Amino acid sequence: MEKITEETLIVRDFLARQRTKLANDRTLLSYIRTSLYFIVSGTALIKVNDLENVKELGYFSFLISLVLLILGFINFFRLKRKLNKGKYEKM
Repeated sequence: MEKITEETLIVRDFLARQRTKLANDRTLLSYIRTSLYFIVSGTALIKVNDLENVKELGYFSFLISLVLLILGFINFFRLKRKLNKGKYEKM
């Protein structure tokens, strides 16, 4: 059986932290992408002239887009702060 040295643990922990940072970046980009999808669908629903009732759904789509964007940035900076402090075990 192979003994795990302290250097191996440090490298493993370093790589795990790097993966977590990259996953955090990907998650923020996913929030932004989803927010843009809601903006596009909201714009399309507002531009439909034949159905008057659909415009409210378009405005609601804009609201969802804004909420998703704010949640994405809050989540990103919260996790980034935890990673910088070194307290990323308790998420």
